[in-house]
Amino acid sequence: MKAMETSLKGVFLIEPQVFGDARGWFMESWSKRKFEDAGLPVEFLQDNQSFSAQKGTLRGLHYQLNPMAQAKLLRCTRGRIFDVAVDIRKGSPQYGKWASAELTAENKRQLFIPRGFAHGFITLTDDVEVQYKADNYYAPECDGNIRWDDPAIGIHWPIAPVILSDKDKAAPLLAERTELNFTYDK
Repeated sequence: MKAMETSLKGVFLIEPQVFGDARGWFMESWSKRKFEDAGLPVEFLQDNQSFSAQKGTLRGLHYQLNPMAQAKLLRCTRGRIFDVAVDIRKGSPQYGKWASAELTAENKRQLFIPRGFAHGFITLTDDVEVQYKADNYYAPECDGNIRWDDPAIGIHWPIAPVILSDKDKAAPLLAERTELNFTYDK
């Protein structure tokens, strides 16, 4: 496994080692030992999967507040996505900055997003499946989101969204989020 830090400190692009032969391929999608060796100690508690039927489906930018904040390890198992993490830790020198990666079923890359970051993605093809592990359980009372097109963040989405949930359409700007309770550790 190769772990490469993105332009955001703490957000990593993961390239698993893939073994292939005439039958197909095999890979470890997560290994506690290999993540610890890479300096990413995490205990995942929940595994999630989403399906998006149409190209241009945007999900995010979502997060959970403390004490139910989540670190995530995300991968695309069918199709292609543009995946984004945004630092929302007040006091962080990266506050409001974002990093992205294109994740596809073919490249098998994964994005590790630590606690204190909002997350979202847009589908670049039809029929997309995304799987992700979280290190904390979903808690609706701690659920939050930020507008996908917040001009202060300035994400350069590769395509315009076609489908958004009502929740994501109504999301506030980052500057309007006063309840953010993430700590920035220097």
